[in-house]
Amino acid sequence: MAWVFRDRVAVAGVGYSAFTRRSERSLAELAIEACDAALADAGLARADVDGLATSPSMPRYGGAKGTIDGIDVVTPYLLTDLLGIGDRLLWTGSTNGMVTQSVIDAALAIAAGLCRHVLVYRALHVPKGRYANFESSHAGGPEQFLAPYGFTAPPAWAATAMRRYFELFGYSRADFARYMIDNRANAAANPNAYWRGKPLSREEYLGARMIADPVSILDCDIPVDGCAAILLTATERARDLRQPPALLTGFAASTTAAPGGAPMTLESLWDGAAQTADRLWASSGLGPADVDTAQLYDGFSLFVLTWLEGMGFVPRGEGLARLRDGYGARGGALPINTGGGALGEGRLHGMTHIAEAVLQVTGRGGARQVPGASRSLVTVSNGLNKSVAFLFSADR
Repeated sequence: MAWVFRDRVAVAGVGYSAFTRRSERSLAELAIEACDAALADAGLARADVDGLATSPSMPRYGGAKGTIDGIDVVTPYLLTDLLGIGDRLLWTGSTNGMVTQSVIDAALAIAAGLCRHVLVYRALHVPKGRYANFESSHAGGPEQFLAPYGFTAPPAWAATAMRRYFELFGYSRADFARYMIDNRANAAANPNAYWRGKPLSREEYLGARMIADPVSILDCDIPVDGCAAILLTATERARDLRQPPALLTGFAASTTAAPGGAPMTLESLWDGAAQTADRLWASSGLGPADVDTAQLYDGFSLFVLTWLEGMGFVPRGEGLARLRDGYGARGGALPINTGGGALGEGRLHGMTHIAEAVLQVTGRGGARQVPGASRSLVTVSNGLNKSVAFLFSADR
């Protein structure tokens, strides 16, 4: 059954801070920069904002783990004060999943009439020291069975699923090279991306430092200090603002749990993506054939394959062969991660994927614009619990 509010909520503005590694500016400053940019993009002022939402949590690994507001997280409560909108705010959202859960909450708040203009933002930083290092001398819960074997970091989890994919279907890292080169070309053409102006060669990809075989450093997203923000409002209001609106046509969330004893398996990633797909196509009344571009979450390169196959674009096991032949390139059958995704633009837990989808369906993709793109898919996380998918459409 199609969502009753289909196309009645829209993104009317997009804003970015600079993306760097270990910025000299505070995370709070970067969040303000991105939110002000989103408001300016929509032609609004801070005084127009009456809703604010994010997921302020940090991953459970690295740095102070989200305990210092304004430094390694930026909560809506702090940002409300910094923007000076406390007396105007009617609704706030703070989710404990990926930030894209906040996009769902914001859309529903607007549809319910709780508020008019909601800023959804995601601010992340790069902790000092080695990323994702397990620094505790004690391990509790599931980690007591993982930490003694060094199986505590997400790259290791993804590596087991990638290795299984390779072994099942006869692929190797060399088969990924074409997609990685195409993805970096998209990032190189994106002025907001961390890897802007920096293309990637086949030799560089295949020679990259190994993290957890077969996952190399280039198969992992690029952690950045930065923030991206979007401004949501009702479609009728958005039509009176500065930019053409990107309509929210449908969304879905996964409730697939990882199997006991393992953070993820190849099969669970597929199953979660397929469940999300079924719900998204029912929510939107559309299907894979209606999608012009796909912004597929790529915290690790493997996720592009499991989302591509799980969402029903290609059969299981055929995704990498298609990407090897240019299927996901800007001029391919389904342009994928046209802004560079988390691998090329920066790791912001899906906010850059949403921003890119909005830019594509509103014709504002610049040098990376897909001609005639009217619908763009976004998937976020790995397909398991709290993963989400959105479909954005042009207002035509």
